[in-house]
Amino acid sequence: MKSDPVDSTICQWIKGFRAPGSGPFLRYFLVIVSLLLLYSMVLWSYSSGDRRANQHFPRPRMQHHNRTQSPSKPTPVASMVPPGLSVEEWERMLKATHWGGPKRQVTSANKSTSPGHSTFIIQNLKQSYSVGEELHVTIFAKDFTGQLKRYGGDFFQAKVYSDKLKASVFGEVLDHQNGKYSARFILPWAGQASVAVRLIHSSEAVKALKQHRSTDSDRFTFYGYFIGKNSSGAEVQETVECNIKWAGVVLSTMAQKNCCCEYQDAPTGLTWQCRQPRGLPCDALIYHSRGVRINRLTRLEKVLMDSQHVDIWLKGDQRLITIRYSNATVGARNKCSPGVPTPTPAGFYLNDVWTSFVCATRHFTVNDATKCLKDKHIYIMGDSTSRQWFDHLYRVLPTLKLLNSHAVYQVGPHLAVDVLNNIDLHWRSHGLPLSLVRRAVVALLRRAPETKVIIKTANTGEKDVFTGDWFSLQFDRILHEAFRDVGVYILDVWQMTACHYNPDVLHPAPVIIKNEIDILLSFMCPE
Repeated sequence: MKSDPVDSTICQWIKGFRAPGSGPFLRYFLVIVSLLLLYSMVLWSYSSGDRRANQHFPRPRMQHHNRTQSPSKPTPVASMVPPGLSVEEWERMLKATHWGGPKRQVTSANKSTSPGHSTFIIQNLKQSYSVGEELHVTIFAKDFTGQLKRYGGDFFQAKVYSDKLKASVFGEVLDHQNGKYSARFILPWAGQASVAVRLIHSSEAVKALKQHRSTDSDRFTFYGYFIGKNSSGAEVQETVECNIKWAGVVLSTMAQKNCCCEYQDAPTGLTWQCRQPRGLPCDALIYHSRGVRINRLTRLEKVLMDSQHVDIWLKGDQRLITIRYSNATVGARNKCSPGVPTPTPAGFYLNDVWTSFVCATRHFTVNDATKCLKDKHIYIMGDSTSRQWFDHLYRVLPTLKLLNSHAVYQVGPHLAVDVLNNIDLHWRSHGLPLSLVRRAVVALLRRAPETKVIIKTANTGEKDVFTGDWFSLQFDRILHEAFRDVGVYILDVWQMTACHYNPDVLHPAPVIIKNEIDILLSFMCPE
């Protein structure tokens, strides 16, 4: 994957926007922050009831994913607060990402949480439920000897689902810090359903992930490509190691005098560094590409992260849940607007169609989508999952044509245009840490408040030490806190991918992308 040595274009892209004029165009800017931006986590790593008929559908509680019961409040150091954030905002982020777990170092994998021994039961299962009622499940975490764990910190995911109905809803998991966990569900459709719980990572594995997040800031490397003429006048190319200049990121020859070329980016305040090439000057750097991943897990930690310990469904209560139709209002009715928080659950699937609990979303036909996008500029900046949105739109809408920009597919920029309906759709890869994107968005909305900014969160996918779901979940929480009260729309896709029957992959299946696009268009065209 190739890009500029220091990618400040994105910040300039945002800052360059101007408020729409008096013409027919409306301007929508979509900031897509998702999984691949986890590299920017270097910047964050130094922290270290019966429902009767005619009642409204119960409002989901404003709690998020795996929550720890009564977390201790971290105390930030003022000097640790990233640029553009207040101490209060930084405190909220530290609190949101607090995760309990074992206090002592793990010495045996047998003492870690066993997906084969852990189980769950449905609490007080009734003969039938009405749509809109809640269901409660208790999860028991046990080690490989069958003993109940005495501490928390495990990463469980839970859902209620029906394969026949292609229906599912995400469950909120509460960690009681004693080996027991509570999962709460809303039952949003009529029919039969089952409960499923899986162990993503044991608390011992999470402890290792936390440690390596703090100590291995250089677990991703990059290559810099220098092209120029040597002393004999012949054109040569040299490839060297590069990375961001940051605490914990040390190039292999940094101890040597004049080891490195440095490239400072004034708009972001960041410095990119590369090893000094042997026969070319620093200004001969042409582009860079992703290098290798460095795995520093110990032998025990590698066991905790292997296929016998990670992402495994538990054997638990298999009793069916019968849900009967009621007059409860299913789905949100309030108009989509900026700043609306994301509840748990955020919605549910039925017949592969997502109904939102966040706001009143619509399901768009091709004609509906074209009418929604008519006379609009849409700018998408993000990772490869946001590129799926760009690809979906220009492939589905027949009048939206992709222009050949002769750019690298993975990086962009890319442009699709509908001349008939005055639509231009842009995509390009991100390249900035979250705090700097946030600062640029705040400036944009101050300058052009008519702009709609939509933030896409991370989705589930990998389960490894590099870009795994635990990192993604932490970043998802940071993302929500970073853009709270900024005046943006948050399109949370985490639950949409976590509870679907398709397997977790980095790039979600087309049926999920279609539902994400429907929410996106609902934000643009709420009526």
